[in-house]
Formats: sequence, structure tokens, C-alpha cells
Amino acid sequence: MLKIVPYQTAWPGEFQAIEKNLRQALGDLALRIDHIGSTSVPGLSAKDIIDIQVTVESLDPAVEHAFTRAGYQRLIGFSQDHLPPGSASPAGEWVKWFFKPPASMRPANIHVRLSGRPNQRYALLFRDYLRAHPPTAQAYAQVKEALVKYHANDADAYYAVKDPVCDIIIGGAEEWVERIGWAPGPSDC
Repeated sequence: MLKIVPYQTAWPGEFQAIEKNLRQALGDLALRIDHIGSTSVPGLSAKDIIDIQVTVESLDPAVEHAFTRAGYQRLIGFSQDHLPPGSASPAGEWVKWFFKPPASMRPANIHVRLSGRPNQRYALLFRDYLRAHPPTAQAYAQVKEALVKYHANDADAYYAVKDPVCDIIIGGAEEWVERIGWAPGPSDC
């Protein structure tokens, strides 16, 4: 069952604890480890699951082995991000790996994406745009809360609406990029 909760001030610290664990497990295989998604945006309500993006040079066995050795489980069915309408990038540019931590750890979604790929940039731009535009973040929260109200037991319906809403927000973010010259800052770690 999907549930949206008010922003929790503990989320950044919880990210840092997971990040430390991931950094120890992955070492130099992780080029960046970033807190992404709604829990990374101050004041934004979210599902109480920390989203983390690990940026790597390649999706190779050494990366998967490092995660597995640390107790993380790769979910094979989540190997591609949705392709936004009008994207000039081929679907293969949106590949990712998705890991869950052991049950003994804080719930998290670990998205492993390739450096420089559009889906890696999308997650960082989306986060930074919402951080810089609190009214947009609050409107996004209202959409998620309404979706959960009507689709709490149907994750497919929830994401079928939420993903296009994110694409609309990214449209505004791309205009923002042109105005201010945004580029991803340093990693959160």
C-alpha cells in the first residue's frame, strides 16, 4: 500500500548513513552517490523510502558483486527508466540497475545509473529544480497525495500518472537550465 507522509527532517541524515554504507561497499566504483527523489527536497511530502542514485562508469559484474557482498538485492524487473515523451535519446540510454537494502536496514531505493546518461541527469535536475522552486514542489506533493488517495493499492496506476507529471516538471526545469546554466553540482557524499 502506497503512503505519502509529511517531510521528515531525519531523511538527510538517514541518506548519509546509507551513503556511508554504500561508499564502503562500492569504493571507487561509485563516481557519485546522491540523495534524489522527494525525500531529498526539504519540505516535500513523500513515501518514507530514501531514494539514492549511484552513478557508475559501467554496469558490470564488479558493481553488482559489490552490492551483493554488502547484502543488497538487485531487482531484475526494474532495469529501465521510463522514456519521457519527445526524448531524443534511444531507450537504451535509460537503462539502470535497481537494488534494495537488506530488511535489517532502513528502506531505500538504490538506482544505479551510468555517468552522463539522460536518466542520471534527469534525477539530479528534477531534485535541484524542486529544491529551487518550492511552489512547484508543493504542487507536485498535492498530485502525489491525490494519487495515493485514489490509487493507494495500485502502484501501476500511481506511476502511470506520476511519471508524466514528472515529465511536465522537467519541461520547466529544462527552461530553467537555459536561463541559469545549471549543471549538476558535487555529489551529496
